Amino acid sequence: MPATALRRSRRPGKHQNLSAAPGPKTPTTPTTKYKVTGIRVLRSEWSKFWTLRSTLITLGVAVFLLVLFGAIASYTYSPDAVATSGPPGPGSSSGDSNAVSLALTGVSFAQLAIGVLGVLLAAGEYSTGMIRSTLAAVPRRLPVLWSKAAVIGPMALVLTTLGALAAFQLGTPGLDGEKIALSLSDDGVLRSLAGAGVYLGLVAIFGVALGVLLRNSAGAIAALVGILLILPGLASLLPDSWYDTLSPYFPSNAGSAVYALHESSDALSPGVGLAVFAGWVALTLAGAAYRLVKTDV
Repeated sequence: MPATALRRSRRPGKHQNLSAAPGPKTPTTPTTKYKVTGIRVLRSEWSKFWTLRSTLITLGVAVFLLVLFGAIASYTYSPDAVATSGPPGPGSSSGDSNAVSLALTGVSFAQLAIGVLGVLLAAGEYSTGMIRSTLAAVPRRLPVLWSKAAVIGPMALVLTTLGALAAFQLGTPGLDGEKIALSLSDDGVLRSLAGAGVYLGLVAIFGVALGVLLRNSAGAIAALVGILLILPGLASLLPDSWYDTLSPYFPSNAGSAVYALHESSDALSPGVGLAVFAGWVALTLAGAAYRLVKTDV
């Protein structure tokens, strides 16, 4: 046979199958689909909260300031002093001072640290871009906001309440023999110390709401400081009749009424103060929720 014909006969035919026999199929492992639930979102936010580098530092600073300034105010108290240089609030004058108001002198400083932590927990994700991954995993979005508030609020409440108790106990020896000295068993003392913790817990949630609403850490922190510290001072420029009517309903003034030992004639009662400040927080949360749902990242 000629070589050309031999090569032609060895060529595969048109319909000849060139592939090898198929091997056995590898079994595939079925993937498990997890449903997005409120508990899972809460766990995720809890993990992110404790992996945030500023969490332990800011919480520690808040409690430290609360205890430090409370103890200093108690040990440096003098009944002959005309006025104190402390921040405004119930018991800001020496004539109205008592053991509780002195122990809670640091609340005005601790609220800044706690509020800033709330802002960073929310607005920090917008700065890093992590919010895109968060909202991709939780398409309904709102559970993210509720979970952030549920994580930081109770944590701030518990830690700052313990800090207020520590400040009061540390300052008690410094007021030994003074007319304003009190003990934990006296009427209203525990309620006032717990009220400070409740107020600071709401401040933390207020910071979260501002962070989500403004989506910028610097802007939200500036708004927090302006609302809690600067607004009451600017309001003094109003006519006296207006100031006397509106001043008790400002967020920080209403909040300070929550932990006041005695109700002042120009301030709200503790219950009404709590309702007013909680209303401010709820209003800000509602605005944050609306923007979170209606606008893109």
